[in-house]
Amino acid sequence: MSTQTTTPEDAPPAASRSGATAIAAVLRRSAIGRYAGVLVGLLIVSLYLTITQDTFLTWNNITNIVASNSVILILAIGATFVIISAGIDLSTVSAMAACALVFGLTLEAGWAAPVAIVATVAFGLFIGSLNGFMISKLKISFLVVTLGTLSIFQSFALVVNDGATISVFSTAGFGPIKEFVNGDLGPIPTLMIFDAVLLLVAGGVLRYTSFGRALFAVGSNPEAARLNGVNVAAVLLAVYAIAGLAAGLASVVQVGRLTGASPESDPSMLMTVIAAVLIGGTAYTGGEGGVLGTMIGVLFLGVIQNGLTLSDVSSFWQGMVSGLILIGAVGLGMLRGRGIRIRRSRASTAPGSGGPAPGPA
Repeated sequence: MSTQTTTPEDAPPAASRSGATAIAAVLRRSAIGRYAGVLVGLLIVSLYLTITQDTFLTWNNITNIVASNSVILILAIGATFVIISAGIDLSTVSAMAACALVFGLTLEAGWAAPVAIVATVAFGLFIGSLNGFMISKLKISFLVVTLGTLSIFQSFALVVNDGATISVFSTAGFGPIKEFVNGDLGPIPTLMIFDAVLLLVAGGVLRYTSFGRALFAVGSNPEAARLNGVNVAAVLLAVYAIAGLAAGLASVVQVGRLTGASPESDPSMLMTVIAAVLIGGTAYTGGEGGVLGTMIGVLFLGVIQNGLTLSDVSSFWQGMVSGLILIGAVGLGMLRGRGIRIRRSRASTAPGSGGPAPGPA
């Protein structure tokens, strides 16, 4: 009489299954926990403002929050890719200013809106790729490169038009830009739809593509990623190119909102962009994050700014509030990461988990 043997592939042992389930549960909790705190904070602040400010929950105010933070969101999506790779782009706001001047000059020269937009986005892609080339191929520190190009791009924006703002309101190509930035599709602003599409595309790239998987691998451990066949240099080049692409798109929205291309960049905008990404749960050490959390981070900071305005609190307090929130979010993220590592370690070493079990003394 023969006895049928069951291979591990056919039916994994119950102990292994329970261990894998425990680790999967930890991973699920950590994914949710990345942005659970800021989401709860957003809900609490929104509830408080709904009670204290009659105009807060009106549709006009909600669309105003979205429109006024759309540029931040676009830049923050690009910054999310960079920070997941364990880098940072300090030049993103200056790159947006440089792209805005290119956009203004092309519109002033009589270019059609679609051609001017393509040229502007291509320019953003180009200068982002320059950052990526120096970081990935020349092996220069991302802090050195992006700090240097921060000044270079800002100077470029000042030089090309002698430091003057280019008014595009009366140009032939501004009509479609105005409709795009300020128009509506039914009750929904066009800009809100554009932001949603951008989030879906970026989220899909991170979650469902081989590039997204390679990006998380590089951010977690570039040497291990290289040994597993990932082209680390190509990934790094791509993420800074994406940040440049985002700067180009953001410049189009910025020019459309201001009806002019200004060579000056808001010095507080960079901190707001990075704060939104980190508050949304993207780890500054790389290898963890996503654009959903970034969107929540942008909304959180936008709602706080809107609440300060509605409450007649001086805008000078906004930087202090954002800075405190950023420090708190990063600090809590570090504590959460430490807790996750401890739980994973315990799960992998627990008896029946499939990991090392305590042996006899």
